[in-house]
Amino acid sequence: MRHRVAGKRLGRSTGHRKMLRRNLMTELFRHERIKTTRTKAFAIRAESEKLITQAKRGNAAGGAAAVHARRLCAGKLTDPEVVKKVFDDIAQRYVDRPGGYTRTIKLGPRLGDAAEMVLIELVEE
Repeated sequence: MRHRVAGKRLGRSTGHRKMLRRNLMTELFRHERIKTTRTKAFAIRAESEKLITQAKRGNAAGGAAAVHARRLCAGKLTDPEVVKKVFDDIAQRYVDRPGGYTRTIKLGPRLGDAAEMVLIELVEE
Protein backbone atom coordinates (compact mmCIF):
# COMPACT_ATOMS: atom_id res chain seq x y z
CA MET A 1 0.00 0.00 0.00
CA ARG A 2 1.11 3.57 -0.66
CA HIS A 3 -0.46 5.28 2.34
CA ARG A 4 1.17 8.62 3.26
CA VAL A 5 3.84 8.40 0.55
CA ALA A 6 4.51 11.84 -0.89
CA GLY A 7 5.84 11.87 -4.43
CA LYS A 8 7.61 9.45 -6.73
CA ARG A 9 11.22 8.27 -6.46
CA LEU A 10 11.79 8.46 -10.22
CA GLY A 11 14.52 5.81 -10.04
CA ARG A 12 17.06 8.25 -8.59
CA SER A 13 18.87 8.90 -5.34
CA THR A 14 17.53 11.57 -3.00
CA GLY A 15 19.92 14.34 -4.04
CA HIS A 16 19.55 13.58 -7.74
CA ARG A 17 15.76 13.56 -7.42
CA LYS A 18 15.71 16.92 -5.59
CA MET A 19 17.91 18.57 -8.20
CA LEU A 20 15.85 17.08 -11.03
CA ARG A 21 12.70 18.60 -9.55
CA ARG A 22 14.38 21.97 -8.96
CA ASN A 23 15.73 22.08 -12.50
CA LEU A 24 12.40 21.06 -14.05
CA MET A 25 10.49 23.70 -12.04
CA THR A 26 13.08 26.37 -12.88
CA GLU A 27 12.81 25.60 -16.59
CA LEU A 28 9.00 25.49 -16.40
CA PHE A 29 8.92 28.99 -14.94
CA ARG A 30 11.64 30.27 -17.30
CA HIS A 31 10.04 29.02 -20.53
CA GLU A 32 6.45 28.65 -19.21
CA ARG A 33 6.20 25.35 -21.14
CA ILE A 34 8.38 22.24 -21.14
CA LYS A 35 8.22 18.83 -22.78
CA THR A 36 8.97 15.96 -20.39
CA THR A 37 7.74 12.52 -19.37
CA ARG A 38 4.35 12.15 -17.74
CA THR A 39 5.81 10.92 -14.44
CA LYS A 40 8.23 13.85 -14.13
CA ALA A 41 5.48 16.34 -15.02
CA PHE A 42 3.17 14.98 -12.32
CA ALA A 43 6.07 15.01 -9.85
CA ILE A 44 6.61 18.78 -10.27
CA ARG A 45 3.04 19.92 -10.89
CA ALA A 46 1.87 20.20 -7.28
CA GLU A 47 5.08 21.80 -6.04
CA SER A 48 5.16 24.39 -8.81
CA GLU A 49 1.55 25.36 -8.16
CA LYS A 50 2.36 25.77 -4.46
CA LEU A 51 5.23 28.10 -5.37
CA ILE A 52 2.91 30.30 -7.42
CA THR A 53 0.41 30.45 -4.55
CA GLN A 54 3.22 31.31 -2.15
CA ALA A 55 4.36 34.10 -4.48
CA LYS A 56 0.81 35.48 -4.67
CA ARG A 57 0.53 35.54 -0.88
CA GLY A 58 3.97 37.11 -0.52
CA ASN A 59 3.09 39.88 -2.96
CA ALA A 60 -0.18 40.55 -1.18
CA ALA A 61 1.36 40.63 2.31
CA GLY A 62 4.37 42.84 1.62
CA GLY A 63 7.11 43.68 4.11
CA ALA A 64 8.87 40.90 5.98
CA ALA A 65 6.36 38.30 4.74
CA ALA A 66 7.29 39.11 1.13
CA VAL A 67 11.00 38.67 1.87
CA HIS A 68 10.30 35.38 3.63
CA ALA A 69 8.23 34.12 0.68
CA ARG A 70 10.99 35.06 -1.78
CA ARG A 71 13.60 33.23 0.27
CA LEU A 72 11.44 30.11 0.49
CA CYS A 73 10.90 30.23 -3.27
CA ALA A 74 14.63 30.76 -3.89
CA GLY A 75 15.31 27.60 -1.90
CA LYS A 76 13.16 25.59 -4.33
CA LEU A 77 14.51 27.08 -7.59
CA THR A 78 18.04 27.29 -8.97
CA ASP A 79 18.10 30.74 -10.61
CA PRO A 80 17.50 34.12 -8.90
CA GLU A 81 16.21 35.61 -12.16
CA VAL A 82 13.49 32.96 -12.30
CA VAL A 83 12.50 33.74 -8.69
CA LYS A 84 12.11 37.39 -9.70
CA LYS A 85 10.01 36.34 -12.71
CA VAL A 86 7.74 34.16 -10.54
CA PHE A 87 7.02 37.03 -8.16
CA ASP A 88 6.87 39.92 -10.61
CA ASP A 89 5.24 38.35 -13.69
CA ILE A 90 3.70 34.95 -13.04
CA ALA A 91 2.12 35.64 -9.63
CA GLN A 92 0.66 38.92 -10.92
CA ARG A 93 -0.94 37.05 -13.82
CA TYR A 94 -2.86 34.72 -11.50
CA VAL A 95 -4.01 37.14 -8.78
CA ASP A 96 -7.71 36.43 -9.37
CA ARG A 97 -7.30 32.71 -10.11
CA PRO A 98 -7.84 30.41 -7.10
CA GLY A 99 -5.63 27.58 -8.41
CA GLY A 100 -4.98 25.33 -11.37
CA TYR A 101 -2.05 27.25 -12.84
CA THR A 102 -0.65 24.37 -14.93
CA ARG A 103 -1.98 22.28 -17.80
CA THR A 104 -0.70 18.90 -19.00
CA ILE A 105 -1.18 17.90 -22.64
CA LYS A 106 -0.40 14.34 -23.76
CA LEU A 107 1.94 14.09 -26.75
CA GLY A 108 2.19 10.34 -27.21
CA PRO A 109 5.07 7.90 -26.73
CA ARG A 110 8.73 8.83 -27.20
CA LEU A 111 10.34 7.00 -30.11
CA GLY A 112 13.38 5.67 -28.26
CA ASP A 113 11.81 4.00 -25.23
CA ALA A 114 8.05 4.56 -25.62
CA ALA A 115 7.87 6.73 -22.49
CA GLU A 116 4.66 8.79 -22.30
CA MET A 117 5.57 12.36 -23.21
CA VAL A 118 3.57 15.39 -22.12
CA LEU A 119 3.72 19.13 -22.48
CA ILE A 120 3.33 20.87 -19.11
CA GLU A 121 2.62 24.57 -19.38
CA LEU A 122 1.38 27.52 -17.39
CA VAL A 123 -2.25 28.34 -18.15
CA GLU A 124 -2.88 31.58 -20.02
CA GLU A 125 -5.67 33.85 -18.84
